[in-house]
Amino acid sequence: MAEPTRYPGERNIMPGQRFGVGIVGLQPGRSWAARSHVPALRALSDSFEIIGVANSSRASAEAAVAETGLSHAFDTVAELIAAPEVDIVTVAVKVPPHFEIVKAAIAAGKHVYCEWPLGNGLAEAEEMAALAEAKGILGVVGTQAPFAPEIAYLKQLIADGFVGEVLSTTIVAWGGALQGGGSIPDRKTYGYLLDRSNGATMLTIPVGHTLAALTSVLGSVTEVSAALATRRPTALVVDTGEIMPVSAPDQVLISAMLSGGVPVSLHYRGGEPRDGDGLFWEINGTKGDIRVSGPSGHTQMVQLSLKGIRGEETAFRPIEVPTSYRAGWPDDVEPSNVARVYAGMAHDLRHGTRTTPRFDDAVAVHRVIAAIERAAESGRRVTL
Repeated sequence: MAEPTRYPGERNIMPGQRFGVGIVGLQPGRSWAARSHVPALRALSDSFEIIGVANSSRASAEAAVAETGLSHAFDTVAELIAAPEVDIVTVAVKVPPHFEIVKAAIAAGKHVYCEWPLGNGLAEAEEMAALAEAKGILGVVGTQAPFAPEIAYLKQLIADGFVGEVLSTTIVAWGGALQGGGSIPDRKTYGYLLDRSNGATMLTIPVGHTLAALTSVLGSVTEVSAALATRRPTALVVDTGEIMPVSAPDQVLISAMLSGGVPVSLHYRGGEPRDGDGLFWEINGTKGDIRVSGPSGHTQMVQLSLKGIRGEETAFRPIEVPTSYRAGWPDDVEPSNVARVYAGMAHDLRHGTRTTPRFDDAVAVHRVIAAIERAAESGRRVTL
């Protein structure tokens, strides 16, 4: 039997000892860290203690601390990383700074929870994964969708043969930064999502999260064809009235094959559904079919539901997720899914297990996205 993995900087951690977390990037009331990480960590107070916050300025960190009731505002990110009581650095800022922050945390021997996308492109993700491996650091990436109760139960249903042999799967969904009519609420929060060079687009974020869920249920992507289009080349900024250019794709069409020979068809559309039905994911099999639905294609952050049909049935029926998949977790979807990743991280640190998505798992998703981009640019099918 293999020995469990041991990580530097564990400080002889005992089973009940808590991990100190420093959060980089917390804007009260609106940021992902405020909505998900803080309540998730508070729900896991037996395993984690939030040590403090670092933002772009001391004043911003102090405001975050005052509004969230946390205890400490760091002057700089470097100060947070250097703090001896910080065991885990949570990186919840916009994508472009991920690379430098994660590298600094790894160099300091700190474990990292970095939000997805891990890097601004495949090369950055590969370098961060290699650094974490070389340093013996636990690097966890925030691809939370596979931890949603509905996705976890879906995986079990497929394994148990609910649909028989999987023949194909189809996903049609809405997502991205654009709202109705091709607008964004404000430039500060959403403007950078319109620029493809920032690495935070509909393809990299909601499609990336959904690819993590898809592959966790049905297996890895082996080849892909794709088309990417920017059908709305400008966006209205609602709070200022200005018009911003858009280079990020708002139409993502993918035809792929999975490792088990399962064909995949995926189409993501930029914006919001008019009727609030923003996700259609169907898995078709020899004995039945399952559909996953939700209000948008951001599968990591919306309430999902399952329906199934088998044998001679002529109508889909709701599939209830067993209460055991939800008991003991926060009620709200966002912190609940994030809490599951943190709980797995604590378990992995204590026991040397692998229950969480690691940096090399993030690299695998980045490779699929890079293949999609190459396929779209070349007009040719790309093999991974």
